[in-house]
Amino acid sequence: MAEAKKTTGKTTTKTAAKKPAAKKAAPRKAAPQKDTSEERTTKPQKAAPLKAGATKAAATKADNGGDFKDRALTKAKTAASQGKERTGNAIESLSKMIEDSAKTIDDNVGEKYGDYARSAADAVSSFADKLNAKDVDEMVEDARGFVRKSPAVAIGAAAVVGFLISRLIKSGMDDSDA
Repeated sequence: MAEAKKTTGKTTTKTAAKKPAAKKAAPRKAAPQKDTSEERTTKPQKAAPLKAGATKAAATKADNGGDFKDRALTKAKTAASQGKERTGNAIESLSKMIEDSAKTIDDNVGEKYGDYARSAADAVSSFADKLNAKDVDEMVEDARGFVRKSPAVAIGAAAVVGFLISRLIKSGMDDSDA
């Protein structure tokens, strides 16, 4: 309650004690911001260690790249082996056709030309046997060796084969127009 005091002619009133004000929460300090500007230093910095999952993912990705290459090589070798087999069979069939026609050539043109046909059939058959005996990798190495020894002949052969293929395609297109 209020008490009155007299001091040198003045009265002062004393009021009841005030309640302390509730403490306000101190404002939170903002987290220090990281400097995102890049500074170039001459010293190399160590890379942060990768987490186990990231390392595993990177290893898996590398394995998939190698796995893709292996699968592509395997598929290409399989296709090349099948093509080699078909080519060998086709050449062998050609050899038999030439051999069979040699008798007809003997009768119509003469024995001399029939002998040429038989020797051609033997050469074609020999080539088919060599083709069937070799592996695809050996054939690729043989081709590389041939190109290294005589690049002009290889380029000429490629030009002739390209010309023949273009003529076959052109004649096939002409037949479809008719």
